[in-house]
Amino acid sequence: MFVLVAICATLPVQSNPTTTLPPPRLAELLPRWREVPLYRDALAPRGPAVPPFDFSTDFFRLPFITKRDMREGFPANFLRHGQQLDDLLQSNLVELEHTSGTSEEQTPVLFGRGWWIEQEDRALRLNAVVARVLDEHPHARRATLTTPVCNGQACYTNWLAHGERTVDSTLYVNLARIPFLLKDADFARMAAEIAAWSPQFLDTDPVHAAWFALYCERHGLRFPSLRFILASYEFVSLVHRRILERVFGVPVFNLYGSTETGHLLMEDEHGVMRPSSDTAFLEITDPDAAHVGDLIVTTLSNDYMPLVRYRIGDLAQRVDDASDAPAYLVHGRARDALRRPDGRRVTTYDVDQCFADIPGLAHYQLRHTENNAPRLDYIPDRVPPTELDLQKLSSRLGALLDSPQPIVPAAVEALPPTPSGKFRLTFQG
Repeated sequence: MFVLVAICATLPVQSNPTTTLPPPRLAELLPRWREVPLYRDALAPRGPAVPPFDFSTDFFRLPFITKRDMREGFPANFLRHGQQLDDLLQSNLVELEHTSGTSEEQTPVLFGRGWWIEQEDRALRLNAVVARVLDEHPHARRATLTTPVCNGQACYTNWLAHGERTVDSTLYVNLARIPFLLKDADFARMAAEIAAWSPQFLDTDPVHAAWFALYCERHGLRFPSLRFILASYEFVSLVHRRILERVFGVPVFNLYGSTETGHLLMEDEHGVMRPSSDTAFLEITDPDAAHVGDLIVTTLSNDYMPLVRYRIGDLAQRVDDASDAPAYLVHGRARDALRRPDGRRVTTYDVDQCFADIPGLAHYQLRHTENNAPRLDYIPDRVPPTELDLQKLSSRLGALLDSPQPIVPAAVEALPPTPSGKFRLTFQG
């Protein structure tokens, strides 16, 4: 797999295959987890003849949980004895949200009032540039531009007036599920609202933001108040990042996490993804030859819905760098990984590296079927790619996938999102 990555990677990646020992915080949470019905049997106190629970070994023997486990029996599977969801909601102690449904049906998520803001602030401050802006602007304004088919914490699905889409220091500007179908009048309304709001940063889905950025570029629009852009909600492609940085002239930082876990990784000012260690403990299981494996999350700060060894559905890689702090690469959804004829896995990250120096694309999807040649559909940028660049890209992707048939890129006007409103850059099947 090192060979596969090297075909398209622009920088060498040094994997760290070692397993990190659980932090002491997990042992402190054990009594609380034993009160949760979902974990009661697995964590039940042992008899006098059985050694006590040893986190250095026994923790890694606990079964994984999935969204199905979270849904079945909710909320009784998480609430402690005597707790009732209606009472918690009526007392304004908790917030009830739902996942976007990217990989399966929507899942309810319960967390304490104020928890989302607190864990987000922790993650954002892992980046010195962002931390400085937040210190300068304690109530920093943001404009959120993402798919409206998401969770109630961050999205709107019906037309609402400007005032109804303004919550504290956040303005939600997008009301469309498929950005490629928006008219100039829609973009003009969004641009005017952002200009009037004067946000310090944009909080974006990269596909939606890149398409909006191209409208701004056509009309010579920039927002002087912007200091940085957060890209989140789905895999952050080099293609989208390049457009955002070109058009708006500010750094783009990747913020990774989920509704159910909170924000797990934040790209620092040097371009390295750092874990928010007070929010979650991360593991990588079933690694391949390149040490890319399933990301497993144990949350540390959501008392109402603790997740113990939760299989989030994404692939990741622990990597070494010059500092002592842990660092990761996010490789995309496990279900979106492709397979070579020899069975070896090719991740969305692997594919995306092939686009690093290929200009002229605004969005793409590489689809690989068992019986057909891989198909690359792309939406052109304002200046489309040259034939030479497309040939270079096709050659790289063919080598990466060890495809016996040539990959012929095809320009299209739009690419459909998934039911959750997110976009799949790679697709097997």
